[in-house]
Amino acid sequence: MALKVGIVGLTNIGKTTIFNCFSNTKAETSNYSFSTNKSNVGMTKVPDDRLYELEKYQPTEKIIHTTMEFVDIPGLTKGSSQGQGIGNSFLGDIRNMDAIIHVIRCFQDENLPHVEGSINPYRDIEILNLELQIKDLESIEKRIEKALKNAKGGSKDAKKEAELLTVYKDHLENFQNARTVELKEEEKAFLGDLFLLTDKPVMYVCNVDDESAAGGNQYTEEVKRFVAENDPEATVLILAAKLEAEIAELEEDDQKEFLSDAGLNEPGINKLIRTAYDLLNLSIFFTIGPKEIRAWTIKKGATAPEAAGAIHSDLKRGFIRAEVIHYNDFMELKSEAACKENGKFHIEGKEYIVQEGDLLHIRFNV
Repeated sequence: MALKVGIVGLTNIGKTTIFNCFSNTKAETSNYSFSTNKSNVGMTKVPDDRLYELEKYQPTEKIIHTTMEFVDIPGLTKGSSQGQGIGNSFLGDIRNMDAIIHVIRCFQDENLPHVEGSINPYRDIEILNLELQIKDLESIEKRIEKALKNAKGGSKDAKKEAELLTVYKDHLENFQNARTVELKEEEKAFLGDLFLLTDKPVMYVCNVDDESAAGGNQYTEEVKRFVAENDPEATVLILAAKLEAEIAELEEDDQKEFLSDAGLNEPGINKLIRTAYDLLNLSIFFTIGPKEIRAWTIKKGATAPEAAGAIHSDLKRGFIRAEVIHYNDFMELKSEAACKENGKFHIEGKEYIVQEGDLLHIRFNV
C-alpha cells in the first residue's frame, strides 16, 4: 500500500537524524537552519519478530518484511504559511501525507541554537499547528465561497455543505485542529475528502538527550500536558535521536548491550515505526512457505479478497476462498497439519474480515 508518513517540525530539532535511523536513504544533517530545499523520501522495514517465530516451524529461504514510506519534510518556522524561511511549498508536501510525525525539541544544546532562541515545546507545537491551521483556513474559505455560489443557484446540498464547512472555519479560527472538530461521521462523509493538514492522524515525538531516553524530562511532561489538553487522541513518544543514530550503526548483538546501558529494551525507532503503522490504521497478515515468509499490509477491517489484492490483483479478481490459520494457533500447534487436526484451519469466503497476524493461503481462478 502506497501510504506515506511525513516527519515535520521546526528547523533544527532532529527530524533528519531520526529519518536517517531507519531510512534506506541517508539525508544530510546540519546545524544551520533552512540548510535544505527538498524533502527526503525513504522506505523502511516494519519490525516484526513474528516473522522469525514463524520460521522456527516453517523453514524458508527468505523473510520479507512489509515496508512503510517516510518523508522528512524540511524544517518549518513561524510564518511559513506566508513564505517565511524556506516558504510554504513544503506545506504542500504535508498535504500529500497520510499521517504526521511531529518532532519536538526537548533537549538543551549550546552548539545547536534553537530557531526561536529557547527550548519551549509548548510554544513550538503551537507555532507549527498555527501554520497548518492557516493553510487549512485558506482551503476551507475557498470551498465555502464555492458552496455559497452553488447555494444561490438553489442547491440544498451546497447550502448544507457551506453550513458544515463554517463549523470547520470557526474551529480553526479558534486555533483548534480539524481532527478535533465536533461533527458526526455522516456529516464529515457528506463533505467528502477535505485533505486538511490538521485533520491527519498525528504522533508527537519528543526528541530528548541521551539521559532522558528512558524516562523523559521536564520538556516531555510539557508535551504530554499539551496533548492531553488539546489533542487527546494523539500519541506521544519519547526518543533520543542522537542515541538512536548511534544504535543504528551497531550490529544487533552490540545493540542489546548498548540498549541495556541506556535503560531501553529495544530501539526507540522500532516503537516509532510500529506506532506510525497503528496511526495509519493498518494491519499485517502473513503468507508462509519454503521459499519465503512474508508480511503484507492491509487496512484494518479488510476482507479476504482485499487481502488477496494486496498480494496481486489477479488473486482478488479470481478469488475463490481463503485458507486461514490464526497466528497464535499456528505458534501453539507448530504446523499446518496440526492446525487441521485440531480444527484450527478455517476455510473463509469473500465476507471474511482478515485478523491481525492471520496466515493466509488464497485459492483463486483467473
